[in-house]
Amino acid sequence: MSELRVYVGNLPFSIGFEELKELFSPCGEVTEATVIVNKFSGRSKGFGFVTFTNAESAEKAIAEMNEKEVGGRRISVRPAKPMEERSEGDRDRERPRRFDREDRY
Repeated sequence: MSELRVYVGNLPFSIGFEELKELFSPCGEVTEATVIVNKFSGRSKGFGFVTFTNAESAEKAIAEMNEKEVGGRRISVRPAKPMEERSEGDRDRERPRRFDREDRY
């Protein structure tokens, strides 16, 4: 496994990045722990990513932490997938427009 970053899903909404880092530190040296939050409310979306210094630590985290109960929730831990490239314009083109200006009157 060459991935050094793991995806952590179904996190309790109360967990922040420091708690996430502490949770995974027994598996190996954690270089970064990120909890994904809603950009408007700042509330956790219930998932995050943990980056390790080596692949062995990431493998250990997947083996030991997947399906572990944390804060009353069973978390999911697996290798992180690379982020797909998207531009802002791509989102707007995918959705059909709901109305035209002329339809308002």
